[in-house]
Amino acid sequence: MAVTGEEQLAELSVKNIGGIEETTVQFKPGVTVLSGRNATNRTSLLQAVMAGLGSTDVSIKGDADEGTVELSLGEETYTRTLKRTNGEVTASGEAVLTDPTAADLFAFLLESNEARQAAMVDTNLRDLIMRPIDTDEIQAEIEQLLEQRREVTDQIEELKELKRRLPTLETERTELREEIEETKSELADVEAEIEARDGDIQQGKAEEEELEKKLDQLSEKRSALEDVRYELETEQQSLESLRSEQTEAEAEYEELPENAPEQLSELDSQIDSLRNKKQQLESELTEIQNIIRFNQELLEETGETVFDVFTDDSESVTDELLPDETVTCWTCGSEVESEQIETTVDKLRELSTETVTEINDIEQELDELTAERRDRNEQQRRREQLERRQSELANEIERTESTIEDLSAKRDALREEIEEVETEVQELENDAYDELMELHQSANQLEYDLGALESDLERVEENIRTIEERLDEEQALKSKRDELSDEISSLRTRIERIEQEATEKFNEHMDTVLQLLGYDNIARIWLERKETTVREGRQQVTKSVFDLHIIRQTDSGTTYEDTIDNLSQSEREVTGLIFALSGYFAHNAYESVPFVLLDSVESIDAERIAALVGYLSDFASYLVVALLPEDAAALPDEYDRITDI
Repeated sequence: MAVTGEEQLAELSVKNIGGIEETTVQFKPGVTVLSGRNATNRTSLLQAVMAGLGSTDVSIKGDADEGTVELSLGEETYTRTLKRTNGEVTASGEAVLTDPTAADLFAFLLESNEARQAAMVDTNLRDLIMRPIDTDEIQAEIEQLLEQRREVTDQIEELKELKRRLPTLETERTELREEIEETKSELADVEAEIEARDGDIQQGKAEEEELEKKLDQLSEKRSALEDVRYELETEQQSLESLRSEQTEAEAEYEELPENAPEQLSELDSQIDSLRNKKQQLESELTEIQNIIRFNQELLEETGETVFDVFTDDSESVTDELLPDETVTCWTCGSEVESEQIETTVDKLRELSTETVTEINDIEQELDELTAERRDRNEQQRRREQLERRQSELANEIERTESTIEDLSAKRDALREEIEEVETEVQELENDAYDELMELHQSANQLEYDLGALESDLERVEENIRTIEERLDEEQALKSKRDELSDEISSLRTRIERIEQEATEKFNEHMDTVLQLLGYDNIARIWLERKETTVREGRQQVTKSVFDLHIIRQTDSGTTYEDTIDNLSQSEREVTGLIFALSGYFAHNAYESVPFVLLDSVESIDAERIAALVGYLSDFASYLVVALLPEDAAALPDEYDRITDI
């Protein structure tokens, strides 16, 4: 957001924020320098600006439970109320920014800034850089497409199995057609012979009709018997299939580990313990940062300016140039050296960094335990499903066995009935008609066989038609699977492209800022995007990480790579600041965030601070910089200055 002449004064009214009880200040468009010694509420004023813009990373005055901030930009006024409840700060009211994520990370560059701190220990850089970019929606879409692709793949595999069955069915169809033709031919021959013999044999009409009835009855009984045999065979095949499924279910059930309730309870206990520990560490981190700010404010309250020394006639100028370097300790009330408190603050900063690292380690362990618990719950759910299925299979097997038993009894009964009818037929036959009766019996059997063959042919042809209709879907399913794979690849590529573009932008702007600051012993600071395999529960997954590389340069011009751990404290602070500023440019934060806040830059010399401020002023509508008087003196006089808060 470049500065234009149309921009107006920004007015900030603050009550009970940080060390400020109540104040009102105005910021002109451009650069505003908060000049003063430590503990002059400069950081508190910056926090108030953050609160007005939308941040909650703000402390409330120690003796108050509520603070307010009113920020006016042109004709718009934004009012926020911040309350402290159970050690946490909550905010209400309207802020300038709807989402302050990018601003908190890359525009509000106080000492406790998360991006600065993370770069100093080289951890979670990928999460920080990608946090303002919404990739969760893309990832959710990828998961949905993966599930659709799995379903389509299952359908394709089912079609492959049907395709493997098709040749067997086609062979069976050919054989059935041949058998039908043979049976028809044989039946035609028998019927022709019967017709020829009927002309030669005389028989009483009543006896012939009775015989024909018995023969029809015999044919019906045999047909019924064949139907029962077919049903019995079908049920036996079904029983075999059920028992096979039962065996597979029992085998899978035995392979799945049984997660005892106490094991799951132990996992829950570990997760709760880690969460409590994380919460405790975060609370301790907040307290440490509050103590750091409090001590800084305490140091600032003891500062005097050179102007005060030269305007005081009570003592000599020489005496005033040797000020008292003691401070009243806020814990015990004794006088201690300012340098001693500064040393303590440095140690607290180191402790803050260590605490952040420990929190990150706990988060990783929590992820692993949560994944393990999810796997175990899934195993337990599968065991329960298998238990239910085994019960269902046992019931189905019992019902099928009962049906088989009934059909077997029916088959035996029909056999006995057929034997009785055959005996009756034989009694009606005499020697003269033996051959004719045999021909009739043969014809009846052939007609029955022909009907059975035609039924089998219809069944096989129906199966072939069904499979062929299903196979027509195969190409469409494959095309759909390819489309889904392309969409998944495209979405994954989009995330990779977003990450790659983010690292490229960061590297470009880190080069710019580093070149601007002109550190001879640091040739380059750059990010490398890499794919790494990590374990989540029982699974190995691929994730991207951003590694920070530090390239040093010797006096002779030789370059070599170093790690962040080997840098001095001041070099690490500069690295953190460069990283955070690069995020400001890479995410185009200047387009939506009107303020850039800069604090705790003592590790940079005054000349470099002046160059950095000049560069940032071309982007930020309002650039507010907290500086010591000697550093502020190096900045152009045209910059607005605030010395009394």
